Amino acid sequence: MIVAGRKVAIVGMGGAFPTCTSLDDFDKKLFAGESLIRNWPKAAAYDKQIRSMVAGYITEPEMNLEAIHPVPETEYPETYVDHLGRIPDLNLATADLGCVWAMLGAQESIKMAGWSKAEVESEQTGVVIASGGGGNVISRHAWHAFYELGKKTRMAGSHTVDRAMSYREAANVSCLIRNKGVCESIISACATGLGNIGYAYRLIKFGLQDRAITGGVEGTALETFIGFDAMQVLSKGFAPEQSSRPFDIKRNGFVCSFGAGIVALEEYEIAKARGANILGVIDEYFNNSDGDGNMFYPSYDGQKRLWKGLMAGGNIKPDVVKVHGTATPVGDILELISVVDTIGEEGYHISAPKAQFGHMLGAAGSVELIASLLMLKNQKVLPCINSDELNPELENFQKKDGWEGSDKPAAAYRHLISQETVAKEINQIVCLNYGFGGTNSAMSISRDDK
Repeated sequence: MIVAGRKVAIVGMGGAFPTCTSLDDFDKKLFAGESLIRNWPKAAAYDKQIRSMVAGYITEPEMNLEAIHPVPETEYPETYVDHLGRIPDLNLATADLGCVWAMLGAQESIKMAGWSKAEVESEQTGVVIASGGGGNVISRHAWHAFYELGKKTRMAGSHTVDRAMSYREAANVSCLIRNKGVCESIISACATGLGNIGYAYRLIKFGLQDRAITGGVEGTALETFIGFDAMQVLSKGFAPEQSSRPFDIKRNGFVCSFGAGIVALEEYEIAKARGANILGVIDEYFNNSDGDGNMFYPSYDGQKRLWKGLMAGGNIKPDVVKVHGTATPVGDILELISVVDTIGEEGYHISAPKAQFGHMLGAAGSVELIASLLMLKNQKVLPCINSDELNPELENFQKKDGWEGSDKPAAAYRHLISQETVAKEINQIVCLNYGFGGTNSAMSISRDDK
Protein backbone atom coordinates (compact mmCIF):
# COMPACT_ATOMS: atom_id res chain seq x y z
CA MET A 1 0.00 0.00 0.00
CA ILE A 2 1.31 3.44 -0.96
CA VAL A 3 0.88 6.09 1.75
CA ALA A 4 1.10 9.81 1.03
CA GLY A 5 4.01 11.64 2.61
CA ARG A 6 6.63 14.26 1.94
CA LYS A 7 8.18 14.67 -1.50
CA VAL A 8 11.83 13.61 -1.86
CA ALA A 9 14.44 15.11 -4.20
CA ILE A 10 17.79 13.77 -5.37
CA VAL A 11 20.32 16.59 -5.01
CA GLY A 12 23.73 14.93 -5.35
CA MET A 13 25.49 11.88 -6.74
CA GLY A 14 28.95 10.37 -6.94
CA GLY A 15 30.82 7.10 -6.77
CA ALA A 16 33.43 4.86 -8.34
CA PHE A 17 32.98 3.39 -11.82
CA PRO A 18 35.07 0.90 -13.88
CA THR A 19 37.71 2.54 -16.13
CA CYS A 20 36.44 6.01 -15.17
CA THR A 21 38.29 8.75 -13.30
CA SER A 22 35.23 10.84 -12.46
CA LEU A 23 31.45 11.12 -12.73
CA ASP A 24 31.90 13.29 -15.84
CA ASP A 25 34.09 10.61 -17.39
CA PHE A 26 31.41 8.00 -16.59
CA ASP A 27 28.77 10.23 -18.20
CA LYS A 28 30.78 10.74 -21.40
CA LYS A 29 31.72 7.08 -21.84
CA LEU A 30 28.19 5.80 -21.27
CA PHE A 31 26.55 8.04 -23.84
CA ALA A 32 29.35 7.39 -26.32
CA GLY A 33 28.29 3.75 -26.16
CA GLU A 34 31.60 2.54 -24.70
CA SER A 35 32.05 -0.71 -22.79
CA LEU A 36 33.70 -0.36 -19.38
CA ILE A 37 34.57 -4.06 -19.22
CA ARG A 38 38.08 -5.45 -19.71
CA ASN A 39 40.20 -8.52 -19.11
CA TRP A 40 40.86 -8.94 -15.40
CA PRO A 41 44.47 -9.89 -14.55
CA LYS A 42 43.43 -11.29 -11.15
CA ALA A 43 41.23 -13.88 -12.86
CA ALA A 44 43.65 -14.48 -15.73
CA ALA A 45 46.39 -15.34 -13.22
CA TYR A 46 44.53 -18.58 -12.48
CA ASP A 47 44.43 -19.53 -16.18
CA LYS A 48 42.05 -22.45 -16.81
CA GLN A 49 41.05 -22.76 -13.15
CA ILE A 50 38.54 -19.93 -13.74
CA ARG A 51 36.15 -19.94 -16.70
CA SER A 52 35.42 -16.21 -16.99
CA MET A 53 38.28 -13.76 -17.50
CA VAL A 54 36.49 -10.40 -17.80
CA ALA A 55 35.18 -7.90 -15.26
CA GLY A 56 34.34 -4.27 -14.69
CA TYR A 57 36.99 -3.29 -12.18
CA ILE A 58 38.74 -0.19 -10.86
CA THR A 59 42.47 0.15 -10.24
CA GLU A 60 43.78 2.20 -7.33
CA PRO A 61 45.60 4.72 -9.60
CA GLU A 62 42.34 5.45 -11.44
CA MET A 63 41.00 6.77 -8.11
CA ASN A 64 44.32 8.44 -7.13
CA LEU A 65 44.85 5.84 -4.42
CA GLU A 66 47.89 3.75 -3.50
CA ALA A 67 47.66 0.39 -1.78
CA ILE A 68 50.00 -0.10 1.18
CA HIS A 69 50.98 -3.70 1.88
CA PRO A 70 52.44 -5.02 5.13
CA VAL A 71 55.91 -6.57 5.17
CA PRO A 72 56.41 -9.33 4.18
CA GLU A 73 53.96 -8.52 1.38
CA THR A 74 50.60 -10.25 1.42
CA GLU A 75 48.00 -10.33 -1.33
CA TYR A 76 45.70 -7.65 0.10
CA PRO A 77 46.66 -4.14 1.25
CA GLU A 78 46.73 -3.11 4.88
CA THR A 79 45.51 0.39 4.09
CA TYR A 80 45.50 3.04 1.35
CA VAL A 81 47.10 6.41 0.70
CA ASP A 82 44.84 9.06 -0.82
CA HIS A 83 47.17 11.14 -2.99
CA LEU A 84 44.60 13.93 -3.26
CA GLY A 85 44.15 14.18 0.51
CA ARG A 86 40.39 13.74 0.36
CA ILE A 87 40.11 11.22 3.18
CA PRO A 88 42.08 11.49 6.46
CA ASP A 89 44.45 8.63 7.29
CA LEU A 90 42.41 7.89 10.42
CA ASN A 91 39.39 7.05 8.25
CA LEU A 92 41.43 5.14 5.69
CA ALA A 93 42.75 2.87 8.46
CA THR A 94 39.26 1.47 9.13
CA ALA A 95 38.23 1.08 5.49
CA ASP A 96 38.49 -1.63 2.88
CA LEU A 97 38.53 -0.52 -0.76
CA GLY A 98 34.74 -0.51 -1.08
CA CYS A 99 34.49 1.74 1.97
CA VAL A 100 37.00 4.14 0.42
CA TRP A 101 34.84 4.34 -2.70
CA ALA A 102 31.76 4.93 -0.54
CA MET A 103 33.46 7.77 1.32
CA LEU A 104 34.60 9.41 -1.92
CA GLY A 105 31.09 9.06 -3.36
CA ALA A 106 29.60 10.56 -0.20
CA GLN A 107 31.95 13.54 -0.37
CA GLU A 108 31.10 14.11 -4.03
CA SER A 109 27.36 13.85 -3.36
CA ILE A 110 27.51 16.28 -0.43
CA LYS A 111 29.51 18.78 -2.47
CA MET A 112 27.02 18.57 -5.33
CA ALA A 113 24.11 18.90 -2.89
CA GLY A 114 25.62 22.06 -1.42
CA TRP A 115 24.93 21.07 2.19
CA SER A 116 26.59 23.06 4.94
CA LYS A 117 28.72 21.43 7.64
CA ALA A 118 25.89 22.00 10.11
CA GLU A 119 23.38 20.32 7.80
CA VAL A 120 25.64 17.31 7.24
CA GLU A 121 26.30 16.86 10.97
CA SER A 122 22.64 17.34 11.90
CA GLU A 123 20.42 14.80 13.64
CA GLN A 124 18.24 15.11 10.53
CA THR A 125 20.90 13.64 8.22
CA GLY A 126 21.09 9.86 7.86
CA VAL A 127 23.47 7.40 6.22
CA VAL A 128 22.07 4.26 4.57
CA ILE A 129 24.72 2.39 2.57
CA ALA A 130 25.57 -1.30 2.13
CA SER A 131 27.27 -3.85 -0.08
CA GLY A 132 25.90 -7.11 -1.41
CA GLY A 133 28.77 -9.25 -0.12
CA GLY A 134 30.39 -9.54 3.27
CA GLY A 135 33.93 -8.60 4.25
CA ASN A 136 35.35 -11.83 2.87
CA VAL A 137 38.43 -10.17 1.38
CA ILE A 138 39.50 -8.74 4.72
CA SER A 139 38.65 -11.93 6.58
CA ARG A 140 40.78 -14.00 4.20
CA HIS A 141 43.59 -11.45 4.45
CA ALA A 142 43.48 -11.70 8.24
CA TRP A 143 43.47 -15.50 8.12
CA HIS A 144 46.49 -15.68 5.82
CA ALA A 145 48.36 -12.97 7.69
CA PHE A 146 47.84 -14.87 10.92
CA TYR A 147 49.39 -18.04 9.49
CA GLU A 148 52.01 -16.45 7.24
CA LEU A 149 53.37 -13.97 9.75
CA GLY A 150 53.86 -16.07 12.83
CA LYS A 151 50.48 -17.30 14.08
CA LYS A 152 49.97 -14.27 16.30
CA THR A 153 46.61 -12.51 16.27
CA ARG A 154 48.20 -9.07 16.06
CA MET A 155 49.54 -10.06 12.63
CA ALA A 156 45.95 -10.15 11.38
CA GLY A 157 45.65 -6.42 12.01
CA SER A 158 43.78 -4.49 14.66
CA HIS A 159 41.27 -3.19 12.09
CA THR A 160 40.14 -6.60 10.81
CA VAL A 161 36.73 -6.38 12.49
CA ASP A 162 35.82 -2.83 11.47
CA ARG A 163 37.01 -3.43 7.89
CA ALA A 164 35.03 -6.67 7.57
CA MET A 165 31.78 -6.06 9.49
CA SER A 166 28.63 -6.21 7.42
CA TYR A 167 27.71 -2.54 7.74
CA ARG A 168 31.22 -1.20 7.30
CA GLU A 169 30.35 1.15 4.39
CA ALA A 170 27.68 3.02 6.35
CA ALA A 171 29.88 3.08 9.46
CA ASN A 172 32.89 4.49 7.62
CA VAL A 173 30.87 7.15 5.82
CA SER A 174 29.13 8.16 9.05
CA CYS A 175 32.45 8.45 10.89
CA LEU A 176 33.82 10.56 8.03
CA ILE A 177 30.94 13.03 7.72
CA ARG A 178 29.91 12.90 11.43
CA ASN A 179 26.16 12.90 10.88
CA LYS A 180 24.02 12.42 13.98
CA GLY A 181 21.01 10.80 12.33
CA VAL A 182 20.41 7.25 11.17
CA CYS A 183 23.37 5.00 10.28
CA GLU A 184 22.18 1.70 8.79
CA SER A 185 22.77 -0.91 6.09
CA ILE A 186 20.06 -2.78 4.19
CA ILE A 187 21.65 -5.86 2.64
CA SER A 188 19.57 -7.58 -0.06
CA ALA A 189 21.92 -9.18 -2.59
CA CYS A 190 21.77 -7.51 -6.02
CA ALA A 191 18.84 -5.30 -4.96
CA THR A 192 21.00 -3.74 -2.22
CA GLY A 193 21.86 -0.49 -4.00
CA LEU A 194 18.30 0.45 -4.91
CA GLY A 195 16.96 -0.99 -1.66
CA ASN A 196 19.12 1.29 0.47
CA ILE A 197 18.03 4.33 -1.52
CA GLY A 198 14.41 3.20 -1.19
CA TYR A 199 14.75 2.85 2.57
CA ALA A 200 16.36 6.29 2.86
CA TYR A 201 13.57 7.70 0.68
CA ARG A 202 11.00 6.34 3.14
CA LEU A 203 12.86 7.82 6.11
CA ILE A 204 12.55 11.25 4.51
CA LYS A 205 9.06 10.72 3.10
CA PHE A 206 7.65 9.90 6.53
CA GLY A 207 9.51 12.67 8.38
CA LEU A 208 12.15 10.65 10.22
CA GLN A 209 15.03 12.42 8.44
CA ASP A 210 15.36 15.51 6.25
CA ARG A 211 18.44 14.36 4.35
CA ALA A 212 20.32 11.14 3.60
CA ILE A 213 23.52 9.90 2.02
CA THR A 214 22.64 6.54 0.55
CA GLY A 215 23.51 3.88 -2.02
CA GLY A 216 25.35 0.65 -2.65
CA VAL A 217 28.91 -0.60 -2.96
CA GLU A 218 30.69 -3.70 -4.18
CA GLY A 219 34.40 -3.73 -3.42
CA THR A 220 36.74 -5.71 -5.65
CA ALA A 221 36.73 -9.32 -4.45
CA LEU A 222 38.13 -12.31 -6.31
CA GLU A 223 36.31 -14.50 -3.79
CA THR A 224 32.93 -13.20 -4.98
CA PHE A 225 33.98 -13.65 -8.61
CA ILE A 226 35.08 -17.25 -7.96
CA GLY A 227 31.74 -18.06 -6.32
CA PHE A 228 29.76 -16.92 -9.34
CA ASP A 229 32.20 -18.64 -11.70
CA ALA A 230 31.61 -21.90 -9.81
CA MET A 231 27.87 -21.46 -10.43
CA GLN A 232 28.64 -21.12 -14.17
CA VAL A 233 26.60 -17.93 -14.44
CA LEU A 234 29.38 -15.63 -15.72
CA SER A 235 29.89 -14.65 -19.35
CA LYS A 236 32.71 -16.41 -21.20
CA GLY A 237 34.02 -16.79 -24.73
CA PHE A 238 33.66 -13.15 -25.85
CA ALA A 239 36.02 -10.21 -26.20
CA PRO A 240 35.68 -8.03 -23.07
CA GLU A 241 33.70 -5.25 -24.74
CA GLN A 242 31.29 -7.81 -26.23
CA SER A 243 30.86 -9.99 -23.15
CA SER A 244 27.81 -8.38 -21.53
CA ARG A 245 24.86 -9.05 -23.85
CA PRO A 246 21.42 -8.43 -22.32
CA PHE A 247 18.59 -9.83 -24.49
CA ASP A 248 20.98 -11.13 -27.16
CA ILE A 249 20.62 -14.66 -28.51
CA LYS A 250 24.30 -15.44 -27.72
CA ARG A 251 24.29 -14.26 -24.10
CA ASN A 252 25.57 -16.88 -21.67
CA GLY A 253 25.86 -15.10 -18.34
CA PHE A 254 26.60 -11.82 -16.65
CA VAL A 255 29.86 -9.92 -16.21
CA CYS A 256 30.90 -9.44 -12.60
CA SER A 257 31.79 -5.82 -11.83
CA PHE A 258 32.76 -3.65 -8.90
CA GLY A 259 32.11 -0.04 -7.95
CA ALA A 260 29.99 2.33 -5.88
CA GLY A 261 27.00 4.57 -6.42
CA ILE A 262 26.09 7.14 -3.75
CA VAL A 263 23.33 9.77 -3.90
CA ALA A 264 22.18 12.61 -1.67
CA LEU A 265 18.45 12.77 -0.90
CA GLU A 266 16.61 15.71 0.65
CA GLU A 267 13.04 16.63 1.51
CA TYR A 268 11.80 18.48 -1.56
CA GLU A 269 10.56 21.71 0.04
CA ILE A 270 13.77 22.11 2.04
CA ALA A 271 15.83 21.58 -1.11
CA LYS A 272 13.70 24.05 -3.08
CA ALA A 273 13.84 26.68 -0.36
CA ARG A 274 17.63 26.75 -0.34
CA GLY A 275 17.86 26.79 -4.14
CA ALA A 276 19.31 23.31 -4.59
CA ASN A 277 19.93 21.88 -8.04
CA ILE A 278 17.40 19.04 -8.14
CA LEU A 279 18.67 16.15 -10.27
CA GLY A 280 15.41 14.25 -10.04
CA VAL A 281 12.40 13.56 -7.84
CA ILE A 282 11.51 10.12 -6.47
CA ASP A 283 7.87 9.45 -7.37
CA GLU A 284 7.46 6.08 -5.66
CA TYR A 285 9.41 3.14 -4.30
CA PHE A 286 8.14 -0.38 -3.74
CA ASN A 287 9.77 -3.68 -2.83
CA ASN A 288 8.57 -7.23 -2.26
CA SER A 289 9.58 -10.90 -2.25
CA ASP A 290 8.78 -13.62 -4.75
CA GLY A 291 7.51 -15.91 -2.02
CA ASP A 292 7.98 -19.04 -4.13
CA GLY A 293 10.74 -20.71 -2.14
CA ASN A 294 13.32 -20.52 -4.94
CA MET A 295 16.68 -18.93 -4.12
CA PHE A 296 17.81 -18.28 -7.70
CA TYR A 297 15.02 -18.52 -10.29
CA PRO A 298 13.21 -15.24 -11.08
CA SER A 299 9.46 -15.07 -10.58
CA TYR A 300 6.99 -13.64 -13.07
CA ASP A 301 4.41 -13.36 -10.29
CA GLY A 302 6.87 -11.51 -8.04
CA GLN A 303 7.75 -9.04 -10.78
CA LYS A 304 4.11 -8.43 -11.71
CA ARG A 305 3.25 -7.78 -8.05
CA LEU A 306 6.23 -5.43 -7.85
CA TRP A 307 4.85 -3.38 -10.74
CA LYS A 308 1.38 -3.41 -9.18
CA GLY A 309 2.75 -2.10 -5.89
CA LEU A 310 4.78 0.62 -7.58
CA MET A 311 1.81 1.77 -9.67
CA ALA A 312 -0.60 1.84 -6.73
CA GLY A 313 0.37 5.44 -6.07
CA GLY A 314 -0.69 6.43 -9.58
CA ASN A 315 1.02 8.61 -12.18
CA ILE A 316 3.53 5.96 -13.31
CA LYS A 317 3.96 6.36 -17.07
CA PRO A 318 7.66 5.81 -17.81
CA ASP A 319 9.47 7.04 -20.88
CA VAL A 320 12.28 4.61 -20.03
CA VAL A 321 12.29 1.36 -18.08
CA LYS A 322 15.74 0.67 -16.67
CA VAL A 323 15.67 -3.11 -16.32
CA HIS A 324 17.84 -5.38 -14.17
CA GLY A 325 18.97 -7.01 -17.44
CA THR A 326 21.86 -9.20 -16.34
CA ALA A 327 22.21 -11.18 -19.62
CA THR A 328 21.28 -14.50 -18.05
CA PRO A 329 19.32 -16.91 -20.28
CA VAL A 330 16.10 -16.99 -18.23
CA GLY A 331 16.16 -13.66 -16.40
CA ASP A 332 16.17 -11.35 -19.43
CA ILE A 333 13.26 -13.08 -21.15
CA LEU A 334 11.06 -13.18 -18.08
CA GLU A 335 11.81 -9.56 -17.17
CA LEU A 336 10.99 -8.24 -20.64
CA ILE A 337 7.71 -10.15 -20.72
CA SER A 338 6.70 -8.88 -17.26
CA VAL A 339 7.38 -5.30 -18.38
CA VAL A 340 5.44 -5.65 -21.65
CA ASP A 341 2.55 -7.44 -19.97
CA THR A 342 2.30 -4.58 -17.46
CA ILE A 343 2.71 -1.38 -19.48
CA GLY A 344 2.28 -2.50 -23.08
CA GLU A 345 4.62 -2.35 -26.05
CA GLU A 346 4.63 1.33 -27.02
CA GLY A 347 5.65 4.73 -25.72
CA TYR A 348 8.86 3.85 -23.87
CA HIS A 349 12.36 2.45 -24.30
CA ILE A 350 14.11 -0.28 -22.32
CA SER A 351 17.58 0.47 -20.97
CA ALA A 352 19.97 -2.22 -19.73
CA PRO A 353 23.11 -0.41 -18.47
CA LYS A 354 24.79 -3.67 -17.46
CA ALA A 355 25.52 -4.08 -21.18
CA GLN A 356 28.14 -1.36 -20.75
CA PHE A 357 29.52 -1.83 -17.24
CA GLY A 358 28.45 -5.29 -16.12
CA HIS A 359 26.69 -6.38 -12.94
CA MET A 360 27.93 -4.47 -9.89
CA LEU A 361 26.01 -6.72 -7.50
CA GLY A 362 25.37 -4.67 -4.32
CA ALA A 363 26.18 -1.46 -6.20
CA ALA A 364 24.10 -2.34 -9.27
CA GLY A 365 20.90 -0.56 -8.28
CA SER A 366 22.55 2.64 -7.10
CA VAL A 367 25.00 2.96 -10.01
CA GLU A 368 22.15 2.25 -12.42
CA LEU A 369 20.06 4.92 -10.68
CA ILE A 370 22.92 7.35 -11.33
CA ALA A 371 22.93 6.21 -14.97
CA SER A 372 19.18 6.90 -15.02
CA LEU A 373 19.70 10.38 -13.57
CA LEU A 374 22.20 10.99 -16.36
CA MET A 375 19.55 9.90 -18.87
CA LEU A 376 17.19 12.48 -17.36
CA LYS A 377 19.90 15.14 -17.57
CA ASN A 378 21.01 14.36 -21.12
CA GLN A 379 17.53 13.49 -22.43
CA LYS A 380 18.99 10.40 -24.06
CA VAL A 381 18.43 6.67 -23.62
CA LEU A 382 21.58 4.65 -23.06
CA PRO A 383 22.30 2.06 -25.77
CA CYS A 384 21.83 -1.64 -25.08
CA ILE A 385 25.11 -2.54 -26.75
CA ASN A 386 25.74 -6.12 -27.89
CA SER A 387 22.02 -6.89 -28.28
CA ASP A 388 22.76 -7.83 -31.88
CA GLU A 389 19.97 -10.37 -32.33
CA LEU A 390 17.11 -10.56 -29.86
CA ASN A 391 16.55 -14.01 -28.43
CA PRO A 392 14.04 -15.97 -30.53
CA GLU A 393 12.64 -17.46 -27.30
CA LEU A 394 10.55 -14.30 -27.25
CA GLU A 395 8.67 -15.63 -30.27
CA ASN A 396 7.19 -18.62 -28.50
CA PHE A 397 7.43 -17.78 -24.85
CA GLN A 398 5.15 -20.38 -23.34
CA LYS A 399 2.19 -19.36 -21.24
CA LYS A 400 2.78 -21.46 -18.16
CA ASP A 401 3.32 -21.14 -14.42
CA GLY A 402 1.14 -18.03 -14.39
CA TRP A 403 3.17 -16.21 -17.05
CA GLU A 404 1.10 -14.51 -19.72
CA GLY A 405 3.94 -15.00 -22.18
CA SER A 406 4.22 -13.61 -25.70
CA ASP A 407 2.99 -14.65 -29.12
CA LYS A 408 4.95 -12.00 -31.04
CA PRO A 409 8.21 -12.46 -32.97
CA ALA A 410 11.41 -11.26 -31.33
CA ALA A 411 11.70 -8.45 -33.88
CA ALA A 412 8.51 -6.96 -32.46
CA TYR A 413 10.53 -5.80 -29.43
CA ARG A 414 13.39 -4.22 -31.36
CA HIS A 415 11.84 -0.76 -31.14
CA LEU A 416 12.01 -1.00 -27.33
CA ILE A 417 15.65 -2.09 -27.15
CA SER A 418 18.03 0.14 -29.09
CA GLN A 419 21.70 -0.60 -29.75
CA GLU A 420 22.33 3.10 -30.26
CA THR A 421 21.92 6.11 -28.00
CA VAL A 422 18.42 7.52 -28.53
CA ALA A 423 17.62 11.21 -28.07
CA LYS A 424 14.07 11.68 -26.79
CA GLU A 425 12.03 13.56 -24.23
CA ILE A 426 12.44 11.73 -20.93
CA ASN A 427 10.27 12.83 -18.03
CA GLN A 428 10.06 9.62 -16.00
CA ILE A 429 12.16 6.47 -15.58
CA VAL A 430 11.26 3.28 -13.72
CA CYS A 431 14.27 1.44 -12.24
CA LEU A 432 14.09 -2.30 -11.48
CA ASN A 433 16.50 -4.52 -9.54
CA TYR A 434 16.26 -8.08 -8.26
CA GLY A 435 18.37 -10.31 -6.02
CA PHE A 436 18.90 -13.88 -4.89
CA GLY A 437 16.30 -15.06 -2.44
CA GLY A 438 13.50 -13.43 -4.44
CA THR A 439 14.04 -9.84 -3.28
CA ASN A 440 12.70 -7.22 -5.71
CA SER A 441 12.91 -3.41 -5.79
CA ALA A 442 11.32 -0.79 -8.06
CA MET A 443 11.67 3.00 -8.05
CA SER A 444 10.21 5.69 -10.27
CA ILE A 445 12.11 8.96 -10.73
CA SER A 446 11.12 12.07 -12.65
CA ARG A 447 12.44 15.42 -13.78
CA ASP A 448 11.51 18.20 -11.41
CA ASP A 449 9.87 20.14 -14.24
CA LYS A 450 7.89 17.25 -15.74
